[in-house]
Amino acid sequence: MLLEHHIEELRAELRECMDAGERRIIEVELDLARAELEVFQAECEGRISAEPPF
Repeated sequence: MLLEHHIEELRAELRECMDAGERRIIEVELDLARAELEVFQAECEGRISAEPPF
């Protein structure tokens, strides 16, 4: 839940952001948080393994 909350906070920041440079930084942070959430969900559902391949 913490990661989902972080994503919501980043979305809110993005809506209010006026500076192009800061906006780009928030967009990158948001992309990373979404990717992290997707990996976490995939691990929980067994679609991918958290174990190293070797």
